[in-house]
Amino acid sequence: MAETIVELKDVAKRYGALTAVKPLSLQLERGSFVALLGGSGSGKTTALKMINGLIAPDAGEVVIEGRPLADQSGPQLRRRIGYVFQEVGLFPHMTVAENIAVVPRLDGWTRAEREARVEELLALTALPADVGPRLPAALSGGQRQRVGVARALAARPSLMLMDEPFGALDPVTRDALGRDYRRLHEELRLTTLMVTHDVWEALLLADRILVMSEGKVLADAAPSTLLAGHADPRVRALMETPRRQAERVRALTGDGG
Repeated sequence: MAETIVELKDVAKRYGALTAVKPLSLQLERGSFVALLGGSGSGKTTALKMINGLIAPDAGEVVIEGRPLADQSGPQLRRRIGYVFQEVGLFPHMTVAENIAVVPRLDGWTRAEREARVEELLALTALPADVGPRLPAALSGGQRQRVGVARALAARPSLMLMDEPFGALDPVTRDALGRDYRRLHEELRLTTLMVTHDVWEALLLADRILVMSEGKVLADAAPSTLLAGHADPRVRALMETPRRQAERVRALTGDGG
């Protein structure tokens, strides 16, 4: 039986009169790649931040690796969890190497250990070794995002949380980064929870998709299962989008197959 690394037990969050997340329960098994899919305001980012301890739930309980989140130190917890988001958030005054080594330095790694880890991660994320001494402003958007992934992996976390990690990139770079991250997920045996509003991204990268709307989960299944049909019309409409797009592309190319 697979080990549960994250468990949400009826967690809920309100902001005044707005209910961002209605009572939500889910389990995330070690080694899985799960996508939280939904539009703006669906509650997916709030759910992600409650797992990371950045937002406290108003009700329910978050359990990480068998321990309630409330019993764990927030800063120490976040050092054990990789977190990648769309804006990247690299420190502009620090070099790429220094950005990647932030958490290992806080954890007391020696300089030699940090330098070796930076070198390893530049190779893992397909970045040239000579970007280490550069400042983030000297890199392309795709390179900066790769640095963000490298930084999140620096302290060897087993859990990766990703909030629209590739959303600001052009389609070609986004596709390449998605495929490269999926390779890293497999190679490093990570557990990944990714927030996205992109149906294609969820279908092609995740093993399991949770469709969220108005703070609740409408569907929770494998991509192939969701594509085969669903009782909820909102989920069906969402899953029909890539099929319609594929049909339009085939029509443009004259491919009737």
